[in-house]
Amino acid sequence: MKTLRSAGVEPEVIVSGVDEDHVTAENPGELARTLATLKARAVVATLTDHATVLGCDSVLEIDGEAYGKPGTPEIARERLRLMSGRSGILHTGHCLFDTTTRQEIRELASTTVHFAELTDDEIDAYVATGEPLVVAGSFTVDGIGGPFVTGIDGDYHNVVGVSLPLLRRMLADVGIAWPSLWDLPRVIEYDETEAARYDETRGGTERAQAAAEAVHELLPKGGRVLELAVGTGIVAAELVALGNLVHGVDLSPAMLHHARIRLPGHVTAADATHLPIADRRCDAVVAVWLLHLVPDSDQILAEVARVLRPDGVFITTTQKSDSSRYAGGRTQPDERPQDALAHLIARAAAHGLILDGATTFYGPPMPSTGTSPLYPLVRFRRSGS
Repeated sequence: MKTLRSAGVEPEVIVSGVDEDHVTAENPGELARTLATLKARAVVATLTDHATVLGCDSVLEIDGEAYGKPGTPEIARERLRLMSGRSGILHTGHCLFDTTTRQEIRELASTTVHFAELTDDEIDAYVATGEPLVVAGSFTVDGIGGPFVTGIDGDYHNVVGVSLPLLRRMLADVGIAWPSLWDLPRVIEYDETEAARYDETRGGTERAQAAAEAVHELLPKGGRVLELAVGTGIVAAELVALGNLVHGVDLSPAMLHHARIRLPGHVTAADATHLPIADRRCDAVVAVWLLHLVPDSDQILAEVARVLRPDGVFITTTQKSDSSRYAGGRTQPDERPQDALAHLIARAAAHGLILDGATTFYGPPMPSTGTSPLYPLVRFRRSGS
């Protein structure tokens, strides 16, 4: 669920299999709460380990009638004509079941939604997208249907599918603090002194130029490039000098201070696992010396696949050879590195990113050994679907 992930919580999604069409209740709000309860209980019945399960279901109420997913274009058109220029109440039932304490909490959140007056052409075009067929009430506020909602009275997140303020209170009732659920990335903190010295301790401009030239070989020409963990912007600036349009994101304020000097107006603070970029907006995503720092690359790869256009490319450094690693005074890590090529190929493929190019480049000689480390660089292409 995008709403929970954006709030720092990584849920495990389990389909309940509940047949919604044969459930009735005395009013639309109670119907939403009943459906949420049935879904939560159905999932709990399948579990073998302790867990906290949240079931949710939404129903739109107009004139006292409950409207769920329309299912067919004909019903969707009829529903949208009914909603046009009017207001409805979006009810979302929430059922939280904590298997450790055996507590079940059932709640309802309701938000009034105001709809624009829609023309028949707008309704036909919207139905043709397929979106209103599979969502409660035949509309979304955070998708293609957003422009058709003129306002809401109440919790925005409730209209999207889960009320975050309500869920926070429900979790507190079973002894779970909301911050304890945050699935935040491990952040390597740099103070201003460390950031100022970072480039010179990592090979400086010579290494950045070598990296940028190798990346440039694998980039599509004339596209929009996003660099993850842009750091001080030293590699990105070299890519710009080679004729690329580059934007960068990073989590370190100290690093971004330097990156903004090199790339004014083209860097922002952001987490690579929750990019503030709409779907399919980038021609290329670049990650130079990032994946070996993270405990799990899967969320990053999922975001890369999301923001890439079909046939867009993801270019990243991968694990150095053993000889280079030992020359640098490092041994193999205890856990599988996330930039190990075999592991990376398998995880990338799960997100529609297929290996289709590679090159290498040398860094400047290391003072301790006099040898130049060899860096592998690979390109994955997003499947064109």
